[in-house]
Amino acid sequence: MAMAVAHASTAASKLAVSVGVAPQHSSRAQRVRFVAPVSVSSELQLSKKSRRLRVGAVNGSNLAALYSHSQYREQRSRRGEAMVVRASEVAVKEESGTPSLGLEVVETLEPNSRVHLKVRVPASVCKDCYDQVLKEFGKQAKVPGFRPGKPVPQSVLINYIGTDQIRSSAVEAVLKKTLPEAMSSVAGRSLKDSEHIVTKFADLAADFVPEKPLSYDVAVDVAPEVKWNPENGYKNLKVTVECEADDAVAAQKAADAELQSRVKDLGSLKVVIGRGVEMGDVAIVDVSAVRLNEDGTTGDEILSCKQKGFQLDTDEGGSFLPGFVEALIGIQNGESRSFDLVFPETWEQESLRGMKARFTVEGRELFVRQLPELNDELAPQLVENCTTVAEIKEALLKKHSEQIERVKKQATQFAITNELSKVVDIDIPNSLLEEQGRQMYAAKLIELQASMKLAKEQVVALSSAEMVQNYLIAQKPRITDSVKQSLAVAEIYKIENLEVTDEELDMEVNNAIEEFKRYDQEYDEARVREQARELLEGSKVLDWLTEHADITYVPKQS
Repeated sequence: MAMAVAHASTAASKLAVSVGVAPQHSSRAQRVRFVAPVSVSSELQLSKKSRRLRVGAVNGSNLAALYSHSQYREQRSRRGEAMVVRASEVAVKEESGTPSLGLEVVETLEPNSRVHLKVRVPASVCKDCYDQVLKEFGKQAKVPGFRPGKPVPQSVLINYIGTDQIRSSAVEAVLKKTLPEAMSSVAGRSLKDSEHIVTKFADLAADFVPEKPLSYDVAVDVAPEVKWNPENGYKNLKVTVECEADDAVAAQKAADAELQSRVKDLGSLKVVIGRGVEMGDVAIVDVSAVRLNEDGTTGDEILSCKQKGFQLDTDEGGSFLPGFVEALIGIQNGESRSFDLVFPETWEQESLRGMKARFTVEGRELFVRQLPELNDELAPQLVENCTTVAEIKEALLKKHSEQIERVKKQATQFAITNELSKVVDIDIPNSLLEEQGRQMYAAKLIELQASMKLAKEQVVALSSAEMVQNYLIAQKPRITDSVKQSLAVAEIYKIENLEVTDEELDMEVNNAIEEFKRYDQEYDEARVREQARELLEGSKVLDWLTEHADITYVPKQS
């Protein structure tokens, strides 16, 4: 009910949520941890290129663990899938002085900042890996008729282990040995968690001959180039921002409303009988709603509008769907009333914007408020540490003045980031789109968890691979803009030589960890520090852009 009939307020707090979903190119679940303030900068936390890139050549020192499980390998071979090499498993700096293996590597640049590497391994390397595999099997295999540690004839060993097993192991050894050199041409440019072997492992194993060369293909995303159109287009951006016509008047109005609300909280409710709802009353009602089709027929029930025993305060009509309170004036206990309303295009819940709905409301109870007299004796009960009504009014006015200023700043930054995406051209890698999309979906779950008090089990259900994939597809344009903005912000931070101090970083990290603990969320302090730095860097850039932008403020539409 609170999500559909009444606007839900968004708390500006930092939370975290873990989304366990398996990327399409991996059979293993990936944990995506997101630290997000609910503000305009929450989508500007994509890792800076300097931290996403691999420095130096890479090697495959951990590939053995990936391919060692025979059942896993055989299943992959039977399915004919491409073998996946995660960046964290191959991106390790190669030791200097390692002799060249004589690989032939052809690099081809593809769309979406992807590089295709065609690797040809010489026969000498294949033979060396094959011999090493046989040697290891000879040490470990317990061949009937031969004592442990004693040499086993090669033909007997191959017959005992199996030709397919030996060839598969040899291919694994070749990949482990050659990937460092094969990937060296993109070292310093490759994006974390983006590279994988395209060639099917089943084909590699089937075609492997120790005395012949072996070829395989690798695809990897690289850091995209940020191009400004026009040149230096991020400087002096021109934006128009809607805000309060008069900040002082708006702040005073909000402060008065909060004071009235606090006084009401200290009042009491008196049962009313014999009449219908009037303005100023509090009614207990049951609410339900269905969608209205264009032909006037009713459609599906709107579950977010359904609630029994909903407390309707008629003094808060501005918080409800326009016309909702007015439609209930005069309704009496036991009376059922139906009426049609249209959700405005500015409605918070996007799926309901512009929708026509038929509401059915039944009156259950009716109350009138009895309010205490507003005086200095009541002050300590209204606001902590205030002893007079004058102090209360001053404190509330200060609070709402600051809040209006924050909202104005966020609206300005939102307009600037939107304009920023229009002056930057980037061939975005798909891996960045997927990463940012998952973070944005996590932010949606945070919002739902905060507003609807979802249990952990419900969050897990909403985090299914299917739910996340549907979001990535449906929101691709928005995700694309977000990535463009993030990369543009990272580029500006570097170009303009902006800096984050250690004191600023420590304060942000400590605040984030406190929020994690408050909401009983798991966190990795190193990852929190990394994301805190990204958040602060984004904030520095937005402040710089605001300072140098041409901003026009206009009164917002009511």
